[in-house]
Amino acid sequence: MVRFRSYIHGVRGSELPWIILLSLVPIPALRIFSVLGAFLRRSNLLEKFALNLNHMALAEMTDYSDGLLRRVLKRTKVIAVVGVSMNPVRPSYYVARYLALKGYRVLPVNPGHAGATLFGETVCASLSDIETPVDMVDIFRRSEAVPPIVDEALEAFPDLQTIWMQIGVTHAGAAAKAEARGVTVIQNRCPKIEYQRLFGELRMGGFATGIISSKL
Repeated sequence: MVRFRSYIHGVRGSELPWIILLSLVPIPALRIFSVLGAFLRRSNLLEKFALNLNHMALAEMTDYSDGLLRRVLKRTKVIAVVGVSMNPVRPSYYVARYLALKGYRVLPVNPGHAGATLFGETVCASLSDIETPVDMVDIFRRSEAVPPIVDEALEAFPDLQTIWMQIGVTHAGAAAKAEARGVTVIQNRCPKIEYQRLFGELRMGGFATGIISSKL
């Protein structure tokens, strides 16, 4: 009892209920909990579970109808891609390249490659350097970098129709600001994947797209 009291004397008040509770648990049960805890730490199951919950929350927050996505992709003609890479193996490169091959005019934006030529267009350092009207801004940047990009896009393009944030990129505040200006906002989606899904390319590859059609 002396040892137990001295141990309790050394813990924080918030820990005391847990110490008392654990003192009532049989030793075999404590061993089971210890082994289970070690297994969870090694396998990172708790982290994976939390990550899955995060993805589920993002999916719910960014649930758009196929009709909306189809309208956005059909009405868009000119796309400014922020954060595009010159490296052909990077997603920002092959997504932008795919969109260019589908007939969109793709304007690359990356200050690190300003002045270079990509997809037949000169890479701009910022959205403000683009002199032509833009229908959609596609963002390949981290979520925390989104607000200034949205602010710049709204200022540079009075007739902007869509802000599109790539998979894993979301920002509720920036989205609300753009939507208040009448701009459609798509978050946590990829225009390449949605184009392929909605216009039959994935279906031809045998993937289940959720689209019912008589066409192959």
